[in-house]
Amino acid sequence: MHHMTLLPTRSSYGPDDSIEVEIEIASENGRPSAAFDGELTVWLLGEQVGSVSVGSAGIHSLPALDSGSYGVELLLDGEVVARTAIEITADPRARLRYGFVAGYEPAKDVQAAARFARRLHLNGIQFYDWAYRHAELLGGGDDYVDALDQPIALSTVRELVAAYRAAGTDSLGYAAVYAVGPDEWHAWKQHALLRPSGEPYALGDFLFIVDPAAPEWLAHFRADLALASATVGFDGYHLDQYGYPKFAATPDGAVVDVAESFARLIEEVRDELPEARLIFNNVNDFPTWRTASLPQDAVYIEPWAPNDTLESLAELARRARASSAGQPVVLAAYQHVYDSVQPEEGDRAAALTMATLFSHGATQLLAGEDGRLLVDPYYVRNRPAEPETLAFLTRWYDFVVEHDALLMAPGISEVTSSYVGDYNGDLNVTFPDARVSSTPVAGSVWRRVTSAGSDLVVHLINLCGQTDTLWDAGRAATVSPAEGELRFRHVRGRVPRVRVADPDGTPRLVDLAVRLDGDDAIVALPVLNVWQVIHVVF
Repeated sequence: MHHMTLLPTRSSYGPDDSIEVEIEIASENGRPSAAFDGELTVWLLGEQVGSVSVGSAGIHSLPALDSGSYGVELLLDGEVVARTAIEITADPRARLRYGFVAGYEPAKDVQAAARFARRLHLNGIQFYDWAYRHAELLGGGDDYVDALDQPIALSTVRELVAAYRAAGTDSLGYAAVYAVGPDEWHAWKQHALLRPSGEPYALGDFLFIVDPAAPEWLAHFRADLALASATVGFDGYHLDQYGYPKFAATPDGAVVDVAESFARLIEEVRDELPEARLIFNNVNDFPTWRTASLPQDAVYIEPWAPNDTLESLAELARRARASSAGQPVVLAAYQHVYDSVQPEEGDRAAALTMATLFSHGATQLLAGEDGRLLVDPYYVRNRPAEPETLAFLTRWYDFVVEHDALLMAPGISEVTSSYVGDYNGDLNVTFPDARVSSTPVAGSVWRRVTSAGSDLVVHLINLCGQTDTLWDAGRAATVSPAEGELRFRHVRGRVPRVRVADPDGTPRLVDLAVRLDGDDAIVALPVLNVWQVIHVVF
């Protein structure tokens, strides 16, 4: 008996790259894998667009493909035994599937980290706490301990950068934009941001905060990042802050609008590093309204209370997409819940978080290293994911890549309130034993409608059996309502096409039977798991 895995050779492919996937075979009895008679099929939004015969483990080329996002299936005797997805794009920074790495010990298995990035199609990796000090990134030589006594081998950092680059993944060095440690504070305290008491704002007693736009600090920060790019080879930087203060005085009595200081810093760093991939952390949405349209490569938000419900995540994603200049949106929604519940409960919480974000055109920073989860804002305190969790994440990340055109395209619009309800009468979903709601309500099916070009996409997120809508809390087992019904107004002279996909059910789009009844088209829906995506073509 053999277990087969399908893995892209890169997290993202350019139009001129060789499009290849790797077949891995794990034998339960330890014997070498035998030859087989199989087929790789390639799917574009549910339509087969290519196939190739395969008969062994290893790397296999796919037929020529245009730019786009595809599902790939491995068939044996006509049965799907493994799946993956691939992205082919001339602009890989148009999407961000973000991961992390937080360990740089000598002899680290960097290929295992790169392989995990390929598995989840992570095209950007945050190198958390790689530097010697927050205000002196490269002051430690080749081997050092960081400010929290973690061992760092700069050779390992470089090896990780090289391994990720070979896998089609960008490496982004972590850099706090206004943090200075005790050893360096004497050189920067004239730029301190002060509390009303006169004490400097700080992160505990560990880091002190300066005005990020102070000219002397900006010149130092720009030079430090440029040196790190030249020395380590980073593709860009993750620019971090702590969410406070919003306004503060400096020792000379000047009042600093910190949002404006952040904006100036982002623009200055872009000027210093015009080709770098830059991501700024808008902690609890501060100040997304000011930074989202600036020259960076994503709108990144780290949510904290009071942003603790699925609806608050949805609102953050909506506002970010509306404020951005078309950049991808990522939320660093840390699933602390994995530290306090059984893995399956954590998976259910993560599934509802991802369903909320993915259906709103955003992604989540959750996984990284060689298969670990973020459960704490200090990324070193990550935890290994169970095999079932890794399988679940793989299914869902494959799904979001394969259905990119229906989920992540910048032109997708929310149209729920224009289509549903008695006044509109254009579209509705009903279940015989479950309430349907246009907002996330515990115990209901959350129904949303988006417009993707001339098509509609209906999202059904299952909250049946839940007693609240907190996103970072253990979730009850999924309760699937009886089969639902989609009813919508069709166009005279045409029979619409309706298809459905589900990361935990039917992972690629499949057709559903459509029955016309007067002005309406009626479709019986399959059983709802956590998240169902319905594609309506008029």
